[in-house]
Amino acid sequence: MKQNRVTAIVLAAGQGKRMETSVAKQFLTLDNKPVIYYSLKAFEESSVDEIILVTGREQIDYCMEHILKPYQINKVSRVIEGGKERYESVYHVLKDIKQTDYVLIHDGARPFIATNLIEMLIEKVKEFKACILGTPVKETIKQVNEDDYITATPDRNTLWAAQTPQVFSYEAIKKAYDLFYADEEMNKKAITDDAMVYEKYMKLPVKMVMGSYHNLKLTTPEDLIIAETLLHNI
Repeated sequence: MKQNRVTAIVLAAGQGKRMETSVAKQFLTLDNKPVIYYSLKAFEESSVDEIILVTGREQIDYCMEHILKPYQINKVSRVIEGGKERYESVYHVLKDIKQTDYVLIHDGARPFIATNLIEMLIEKVKEFKACILGTPVKETIKQVNEDDYITATPDRNTLWAAQTPQVFSYEAIKKAYDLFYADEEMNKKAITDDAMVYEKYMKLPVKMVMGSYHNLKLTTPEDLIIAETLLHNI
């Protein structure tokens, strides 16, 4: 029986302006290790066949010498330069991949992704072809207009907060991105995750899979404080 090949794409090219630091958030330290180390380690210990790390041009050598080698992240097949926008980085990698069956796309600023969740997604995608992690929202959500007046209160029972990894059949997500890039009328900056591209251009459903409230994305300085606490209590 043919073994499916699984590739993890870890995105670490963002500048993270809301973190208000001179160092990109994925290279800040948690317990004396770079933030990006933790998600790379989770994929290293999973059954994925290879990891492709996407970062800024000026961080490529740093990642190779100060993260991959000392922490023995051996499944990283290459470190490549990302684009200005997240979607550009993803498409650049999808075009660069020579052969794989499934791809997991993960934000490097989510250091607490657990290996068991990665394994669950790998199994789920074989059945559903497109899956993402998420968690039901806890708060009441308000929709507002440009003047900050409330226009709607969506049913909280139908709302989930999307997380990563997001995992897809490689052929399907590559085709979706090809169509996305060919669509000259699309406001590409309105795309905030890969599931949006898949939903719009493949016209196929994406399966939501229960993630973890610990799978925090580091965005603001307050998130670092929470992350330090989580690191010592998970």
